[in-house]
Amino acid sequence: MGEIFRRLLTGIVYVVILLSAIFLSSDAFDFLFMAFGLACLYEFKRMTKLPGYHIFAAYLTLWWAFIYLINDYAYGTSIINVLMFLTITINIALLFYLFSPKEKKFKSLHKFLIGLFYIGGGCIFLTMIPYQQNNFAEFLIMGIFILIWVNDSFAYLVGKTIGKHKLFPSVSPKKTWEGTIGGLVFALVAAYFMSRYETNISLIQWFILAVVIVVTGSLGDLIESKFKRAAGVKDSGAILPGHGGMLDRLDSLIFAAPFAYLTINIFNHVS
Repeated sequence: MGEIFRRLLTGIVYVVILLSAIFLSSDAFDFLFMAFGLACLYEFKRMTKLPGYHIFAAYLTLWWAFIYLINDYAYGTSIINVLMFLTITINIALLFYLFSPKEKKFKSLHKFLIGLFYIGGGCIFLTMIPYQQNNFAEFLIMGIFILIWVNDSFAYLVGKTIGKHKLFPSVSPKKTWEGTIGGLVFALVAAYFMSRYETNISLIQWFILAVVIVVTGSLGDLIESKFKRAAGVKDSGAILPGHGGMLDRLDSLIFAAPFAYLTINIFNHVS
């Protein structure tokens, strides 16, 4: 009972901080995820034994480029396109790593690039999602979080209740196909309700966004599980009592973020 209470309390504090930052100001939200990104990078660095501290300097440089150059059309568009290409390229490479039956030993440069773009790029694209038509769309980014939370929660509940067929037993033995499908179904229900609050995205677009987030978020969770298995650890850290590390909490979100950002921008261009 004590562990359940601690996990619940930590979850409530996390959600309150997150929603407070979203509705306080765009700067507060950006700063929060810059800090979350640093925490995730620290855990990734320790888990993969990445030497040195260059990863933090590179990550903060990306944030400097984002904050100071993103509004300049000449530079901003180029930075977004390059960052999008590099982030999605690294994420696709991580999918090959996930499905490879062989154990892979990453060199320091590979670890550096993975940390910078998988984690750093994911956090940056997450903060870029709510900037729509020169406005900060609070309900849009809140909807992204809700889709992730609903999927994670109901994938666990459905999987624990009726799950029989293992999804990826070599990486995450507790996940099941029943849980994955259940998480997706309830995420689609959540998308229906979010379409009533954030009307700049249609109901069909919310459904498409939910599918993108659930699929890529689930893959992101499996990728982090494989890193932990390779490192021989249960959690990426212990900063969140009852939940493990910050990367444990954000693994789905940061992997899904660039794909969600790309999907929303496609919606904007075809509207």
